[in-house]
Amino acid sequence: MTSSIDLESGGDALTVVDGEGEPAPKKKPEALEGRSPGQLMWLRFRRDRVGVISACVVIFFFVIAALAPVIAKLYGKDPYTLYAQEPEYPFLLDDFAMPTGGFGGVSGDFWFGVEPQLGRDVFTQLLYGMRTSLYMAVLVTVLSVGTGVLLGIVSGFFGGRVDYWLGRITDFFLAFPSQLFFIAFMPVVTALFVDPRDETPTYLRAVAIILVMWVLGWMGMARLVRSSALSLREREFVEAAKVSGASSWRIVRKEILPNIVTPILVQTTYILPSTILTIAFLSFVGVGFVEPTPDWGRMFATGARIYEQDPSYLLFPGGALVIFVLAFNLLGDSVRDAFDPKTGR
Repeated sequence: MTSSIDLESGGDALTVVDGEGEPAPKKKPEALEGRSPGQLMWLRFRRDRVGVISACVVIFFFVIAALAPVIAKLYGKDPYTLYAQEPEYPFLLDDFAMPTGGFGGVSGDFWFGVEPQLGRDVFTQLLYGMRTSLYMAVLVTVLSVGTGVLLGIVSGFFGGRVDYWLGRITDFFLAFPSQLFFIAFMPVVTALFVDPRDETPTYLRAVAIILVMWVLGWMGMARLVRSSALSLREREFVEAAKVSGASSWRIVRKEILPNIVTPILVQTTYILPSTILTIAFLSFVGVGFVEPTPDWGRMFATGARIYEQDPSYLLFPGGALVIFVLAFNLLGDSVRDAFDPKTGR
């Protein structure tokens, strides 16, 4: 016969089996698992549905841009061929060089329609235009952020004359009106390497855009990092590192930089979409990429010329650009909230 007896003294319950009592086994307390700041950030980010959806959209754009040649090959078209002149598509454009059919010539053969006047495929132009803009923007953003972080840390950590002269250099570059300077200086940069009477190669235009945007794109990050470094260099853990004999490089690498990762990362998520818009602006005004290089800005320039005859042409590139920029901005907000939950919306 089995029975249980509770001791009034607060002891464990005894299980009596055949007249013998044995204490019931105790449950082991669950071990507390510590989480690093990165794990806490990731946990908070996963709970933010807007942030997760925005991250998926951004990743989707980059994957599509990277696979543009593969997709175009499977699709069976490219962004350079004038399909209106191909015998396979004799009625692609009408007598006014506008796409036949509704919605810009959308059909089973041309998913996003065709370009007015030339008859090129809009779908592949959009794919390759995304590839041009996104990866150019990534390169410019990496260079600008790297330069801004380096100069900002040096200026804020060392202070004194170093901070003064770096601050004056930053102010000097901030004085340039960036948009007007882009328009005025791009032809000058290309003329340094190519005779104005010759056609500028596409790679040289890309290099010129990167250089100009890099030179005029690091100042905001430098000021942000400088202010953060100025506040951190007087903290107790930095003073303790100095007293222990740590070198300046070790203090910057181990003490300063890890504590300013959050503002750097958040600011980067705002710089990249702004860079994409600037690249599109340069092509739109004619000082960026030109025919026949596929580019978002060049597609907008074409659409601005023919919007009265074919307003649907701007729908796909415009929609893609708005979705990407919006998703990246929302991603930046979510990353900021994940690193610092006190700023939650």
